[in-house]
Amino acid sequence: MNRRTWLKQTAAALAAPAAFGAPPSPPATRIIDCHVHFYDPARPGGVPWPGKGTKLYRTVLPRDWLAVASPHGVRETVVVEASPLLEDNQWILDLAAKEKSVVGFAGNLDLIDPEFAEHVKRFAGNPIFRGIRARGGLAKFGEARDQIVQSAKVLALHGLELDLNGPSSMLPAAAEIAKAVPELRIVINHLGGSGDPREINTGWKDNIRLVAARRNVFMKVSALVEQVKCGWGAAPRDAGYYLPVLDHLWENFGADRLIYGSNWPVSDKGAPYDVVFRIVSEYFSGKGREACEKYFWKNSLAAYQWRERTS
Repeated sequence: MNRRTWLKQTAAALAAPAAFGAPPSPPATRIIDCHVHFYDPARPGGVPWPGKGTKLYRTVLPRDWLAVASPHGVRETVVVEASPLLEDNQWILDLAAKEKSVVGFAGNLDLIDPEFAEHVKRFAGNPIFRGIRARGGLAKFGEARDQIVQSAKVLALHGLELDLNGPSSMLPAAAEIAKAVPELRIVINHLGGSGDPREINTGWKDNIRLVAARRNVFMKVSALVEQVKCGWGAAPRDAGYYLPVLDHLWENFGADRLIYGSNWPVSDKGAPYDVVFRIVSEYFSGKGREACEKYFWKNSLAAYQWRERTS
């Protein structure tokens, strides 16, 4: 190699953005992050989650999320409530009223609470309230099936959706609810509990096939890096590492029912926001432009039916 060639190659390498460094061009015309948590331990009464002394125990508000997301063209979100406190649902709605970046909110209610229908009716009047994340997932489905199905019907009656989070063993129950209440839109969180892509949880693949067969079920590609067994922030940055999970979800849910969600700030356990975003950007960009448009925002509109915010 002569000196001129060496200088050209060196200059090109220095000019190129480092892997997972400078953000690439937005992969879609619009990007909505459908899994973000906001909370403030400093407010009166504090917060029940996250726990004191943890790295997540800090004030996390829209401006903090926008600081890490907006450089990648991500400026809108559907917030998901993790707190079991009823009034924390109102706290987010009050926050969202002043934050136009929030296009929707999945609250946190207990499907087997005797007052579930009343709570839903209370919050459903707010157009930002788009559904709930079931507290405790479906851990009690075996003993409270009828009550849970009835609560699912209440959500459907109000045009709301149901977010579900839990292990892969929860997925058959989710499929049963989807069959019993076909008018209800269900969004499975966090890959349906896949586990580390190199050590996928037993039964996950079969349960994904089962729940994906119900056309009213969507899958949120969230908590991808947190599934990895590693130290804080040390998840692999190569998109190829996650192919065993991503490919299986693509094969079963296809282009129309996969949704972008970062799970920030919890995602920091696995990797920074830019890494999380780049992994899925690389993967879905390989599926074509229309697949990106669907994954990054159009599918979230179908699942959450969020409303446009006026300025």
